Amino acid sequence: MYKTIILGAGASGLFLGSLLKKDYLIIEHNSEIGKKIKISGGGKCNITNKFLSFKNYEGESDFIAKTFKKFDNKDLLRFLKKNNLEVFEKKKNQYFFESSNILVNFFKKSVKNILLNTEIIEIKDNKVITSKGELIAKNIVVATGGLSFKKLGASDIGYKIAKNLGHTINTLKPALVGFTVQKQEEWFKKLSGISFLAEVKVGEYIYKDNILFSHRGITGPAILNSSLRWNKGKIKIDFLGGKNVFSYLKNPNKQISTQLPLPKRFIKEFLHVLKIEDKRIKALTKLEKEKLKNFNNYEFAPAGTFGFEKAEVTKGGIVTKEIDEFMRSKIDKNVYFIGEVLDVTGELGGYNFQWAFSSAFSAFLSLSR
Repeated sequence: MYKTIILGAGASGLFLGSLLKKDYLIIEHNSEIGKKIKISGGGKCNITNKFLSFKNYEGESDFIAKTFKKFDNKDLLRFLKKNNLEVFEKKKNQYFFESSNILVNFFKKSVKNILLNTEIIEIKDNKVITSKGELIAKNIVVATGGLSFKKLGASDIGYKIAKNLGHTINTLKPALVGFTVQKQEEWFKKLSGISFLAEVKVGEYIYKDNILFSHRGITGPAILNSSLRWNKGKIKIDFLGGKNVFSYLKNPNKQISTQLPLPKRFIKEFLHVLKIEDKRIKALTKLEKEKLKNFNNYEFAPAGTFGFEKAEVTKGGIVTKEIDEFMRSKIDKNVYFIGEVLDVTGELGGYNFQWAFSSAFSAFLSLSR
């Protein structure tokens, strides 16, 4: 009999374990803890961001804002400093470790009660049924994460548990992921490997960052963030990052490609798509000049995404109106849900780790009473 059993040894589950300190058990089906932490941020784990708001997330804004009032980015940075976990700031106010192993090793030392290589089958009342038998707990915390990175052991068990309890699950979709393209954008694939700064608009959101053409379509930070906000329909790309194309084409005697600050291979291919010859500006027709505006306003409808295997996170999840402000189920008061399993998904830049820690802290406030 444990006071608290935590399902999942990812960021949220491990942080909660480090806060509880005693009378808990973490159950993990992998052979080691924090697998996703290890590979995140290019092996440096982008833990949080200098700027934090509910606006950086898809989800119920009041629920997110209340959670951050209890534990925000400043609280997380204080926690890291208190435990001598040094981070450094780079990439537009993002905080990283020198190595993700710094955080993983901290959890290995501070979180002792972990049962590895154990499949979670289901929960019934106050019992957790696993591949190694039944365990009893006063409180059960579901911290099993989303569907992204299946090769690291991602599982849908958290959603199944929630559904069995009677919770509503909003549609699960890959997010922070590249877009596949339809036939008219097949030319993207010819430019595989080319990357540059652009501005991507999806609905009311604009992301100015790098885009990267790939053999599957288009990706890069601006596209990954856009995928969080995209459901269907068209997105717009300003290939010149917000600066008008004609502000560059000032010399009437020079060709288009010599005046635009973009990779020559991209310019050549895009002009071919627009059916414009790379010629001197003074030789352009009125129609051709009109077509050049596409450099600032290219619209296309993605065919889909690269899928969960390439996605950094899962969008959708357990409806938060059915969860109280301490992450406790309103259907079963002995069950809590934290981290990615909830319908809260952040942009790139440390926002999803911040949510993992903040939601875990909210649960801790209730569980430690």
